[in-house]
Amino acid sequence: MAQHLSLHVSVGILGISAGSLLLLVNDYGSSPDKDLIPHTALGTLLLIIAALLAYAGLVYILAGQKVLQPTELRSSLVPGLAAFTLALLLIGSVAVLVKKAVLCLIAVCISLACAHQIAGLSATAFGQSATAANYLLVCVVGAYFGFGRLLYIITHGKVEPPGTDLKRRDVQKPEQSQGCGDAVSVALVMNLLSACVLACPLLGVVPRLSVGHVPWLWTAGVFQLAMCILFYRAMDTLAATFYGFTALLRFAEGYSALLSFYSVEPFSPVPFPVVFSVLFFILALFSCQKSLLEGLYQLFFVAYCIAIAAQPQGFFQGGTQGVQAAIFIVSACMLLITTFNMVSTKMIPTGKDYFKALIAKMGGLTIRAHDKELHAPYLGYSKYADAEVLCYACSVLAAFAITATVGDRNPLSVLVLPWVVVAGGALHLICGSVAFSRGKTFESTVFILYGMMWTVWGLTRYGGLYGDTRGFSVAIGIISFMLFNCLVTVAALFMNVAWFAYSVTFQLILISFLLDAVGALPYGYDIGVTIIFGLVSFYCFLAHIFNGTFQSPQIPLGRPLVKLDGVGGGADICPHVPARKATSVQQIAEIMKNGGICGMPTDTVYVLVAACNRPDAVVKAYKVKKQAQDRPMSLWISSIKQLEPVRHLLSPLLLDFMEAAWPSSISMVIPRGPWMDTFGLGDAAKHIGTPQSIAIRNPDCTVATHLISQVGPIAVTSANPTGEADTTHHNQVYAKLGKKVDGVLCDGPSPENIASTVVDCTNIETGNIGFFRVGLIPKSKVLQIFEEVQKRHRISEGQTNPAFENDPDSESGTGTGNTTPCTVSPEQSPVLRNEL
Repeated sequence: MAQHLSLHVSVGILGISAGSLLLLVNDYGSSPDKDLIPHTALGTLLLIIAALLAYAGLVYILAGQKVLQPTELRSSLVPGLAAFTLALLLIGSVAVLVKKAVLCLIAVCISLACAHQIAGLSATAFGQSATAANYLLVCVVGAYFGFGRLLYIITHGKVEPPGTDLKRRDVQKPEQSQGCGDAVSVALVMNLLSACVLACPLLGVVPRLSVGHVPWLWTAGVFQLAMCILFYRAMDTLAATFYGFTALLRFAEGYSALLSFYSVEPFSPVPFPVVFSVLFFILALFSCQKSLLEGLYQLFFVAYCIAIAAQPQGFFQGGTQGVQAAIFIVSACMLLITTFNMVSTKMIPTGKDYFKALIAKMGGLTIRAHDKELHAPYLGYSKYADAEVLCYACSVLAAFAITATVGDRNPLSVLVLPWVVVAGGALHLICGSVAFSRGKTFESTVFILYGMMWTVWGLTRYGGLYGDTRGFSVAIGIISFMLFNCLVTVAALFMNVAWFAYSVTFQLILISFLLDAVGALPYGYDIGVTIIFGLVSFYCFLAHIFNGTFQSPQIPLGRPLVKLDGVGGGADICPHVPARKATSVQQIAEIMKNGGICGMPTDTVYVLVAACNRPDAVVKAYKVKKQAQDRPMSLWISSIKQLEPVRHLLSPLLLDFMEAAWPSSISMVIPRGPWMDTFGLGDAAKHIGTPQSIAIRNPDCTVATHLISQVGPIAVTSANPTGEADTTHHNQVYAKLGKKVDGVLCDGPSPENIASTVVDCTNIETGNIGFFRVGLIPKSKVLQIFEEVQKRHRISEGQTNPAFENDPDSESGTGTGNTTPCTVSPEQSPVLRNEL
């Protein structure tokens, strides 16, 4: 007997190891630019196999640890194996249609292996040899495929065995679904799996929902949480919200199955599933913009939530299980359609454009374009979409879940714990992490703080611990959360009215927690404040999902109750326009022509610019920047042609050096002279350069040069107050300089945080150049350009440029000149201190 149990544990651990190994290799072997296992049908299949092995492994471990009796092993494994049998058979069928041999063999063989394993569980004398044979075939095919890929790499593509290519056909897909359609197949298999587990008791395949089904349900929940994060990376907020909701259902189903081990069948209070069905319905309605099929599919989950509300022990009763049987059939159809559309050049119609056509006929509504600006991060770079929709929805769910009254009953008998801990806790933490990656520091802080509070309170009150811990110690912890939330409430004054109401009503909930902990809670107060908080959260959920779908009209969230300069992004005070649009550059150019000063992206960091032919604007920029006297501005041009009127006043060698070196991140310090009067600076010329010299530059940035070509030469300074760090994102321009800025040309994060190279050309006629600062362009590159220009001018035939003497960056370290370039520190050069 001990040997038999040891075998179960060993098989279980090997199963989990095999599944985890596939995922581990994929995660560690992938890079941001390329996935090791491509997001194709084969990649999806490998991830599904990993899930199958992990699930089966957990079930065998439960049997090995005597949580499951040997007689219960069949009822525990059959529902999951049946789901994978069908899922893999559908994938194999699609592979036949699109002529993918390796994919077909692997999918069909594992499907047959699962089917034979089911037969072996039913009749011990049948199925084991066939199961082993199918897995052996999978290993052979896998070895063939791996050998073929290895041979292809070794021979540099000259030898490629049949069926081992990974070239994906170019299939034109809507922009919104690109990058996430492949993951849908895995997520649908998880829905298929959970539906099969809950439908099997209704069909008599297994006696009842039991603890042996927990691994299937909870691992499905974990996979769907991963899918939720993946859809945020794919900029698909609606899909991420949907699979966040389904993950919540998986954990609740698994929690109910786990309690059956203790002979407890928890019932779900009526308000929660009703509210959940409303949220699902709204999500289904807005998901129709992706496809009508997607919206109709989500309506089945609306019916599922209604069934839970209609029957107290929903997961254990026939009505709920009947809806899951319908979800099983629909999920199988969705899996077939999605997988086929993923790998085939021909598409099964899903009703993608009907929603847009309907909105166009209605009038009054304008659908928002789903481009990269829809989820543009506030600060820095982010690969995630906004997660506010899911977070507010989880706040609604957690609030209405705790309205349930436990009374004298066992807290575990009331289905509240998974709703509060998973929705209010885990999903809040995920949304907070996504918000943090997007640079939303305030939002991420609030979501994580509230997630921690929901988790602690849910585990304490509904985990059977509250009766023993209620008192002063709990009150102290709640007071700490209240103090933190006071800071959140103050900060919300600078956001908008909705955020302020959200934080204030949560403070009321914390007060109810405190009063309950000290035994002084007035009757009905806790239910009243949680309903108010739930309604505020519902309004925020509806506003964000509506405003994310429609450009106009917008559901108002209110203005900041307190305004300070530099707070709130400034988009409603001065134009923040995308740099990639020519009309935006023209708009900023008109602002500058009329005397405005604007923030502009460059090939390094963001700068503050003013037109040279508007001296008042130059003076304004100088004052806004709060320049010190030793921090002069610089002059930028779009091309050497803008110096044509003063060409006769400049050195021919200097002009040729400019033409050879520009456009680039090279700034040249040249002698000041009468040539500057041509640009119309007037008295404002004193703010550009020093009395002896001036820094001039032609940036290597399409946006910047296009703007300068429309405005003319511009005066430039860094877009930050003197002494502060450089500005590396368009949202920082207004945050640092306030409403005195008249416009911002937005291009996201700066491509480089390294300053430009500043070259001293004041003595260029003698054949010498120096370096005030070596920045983005290396010194050797600059000297190479100058040497080539010198050769063309034949200034000193046969003589090496003195700048190359003793230069470690130069290929030649010898020379005959007596002068070498100098490198001046920023403290020694007033021109350099502000040059970008």
